Amino acid sequence: MKRIVLFAAAAAVLGALVVALVIQTPSSSPAFAAAADGKGVYASNCASCHGDKGQGAPNVAPPLAKNSYVTGNPKDVIHTVLVGMNGPIKVNGKSWGSGMMPPWKSSLTNAQIAAVVTYIRSSWGNKASAVSEKQVASTK
Repeated sequence: MKRIVLFAAAAAVLGALVVALVIQTPSSSPAFAAAADGKGVYASNCASCHGDKGQGAPNVAPPLAKNSYVTGNPKDVIHTVLVGMNGPIKVNGKSWGSGMMPPWKSSLTNAQIAAVVTYIRSSWGNKASAVSEKQVASTK
């Protein structure tokens, strides 16, 4: 009798684990995967100017954290990553330097640009939708 109860309990636990693995969680969603890939792209290409936490650097690059431009129209952010930006910029009412952001369209793939834009739009307090490769391609 004890073996049957033990077997039934083990089967119930195993069943719960299978159900948990099948149900899509935020960490298994495509947006989460893109943001995870984007973190690496960001670390390699963006963090040296914008900071590892998106905090920006005076006279160099504006913050990306809690930035209404970043969380606004995704086409604007995609365009900025593709073609770069020159001169001073105002972010949340504060002027930020006269730095130059390089264009990334010839250095990064559409998938990498989608991933990094998704990452910055969902990190450091930003809460905005993911960006797809198709959106990047249509912005070029």
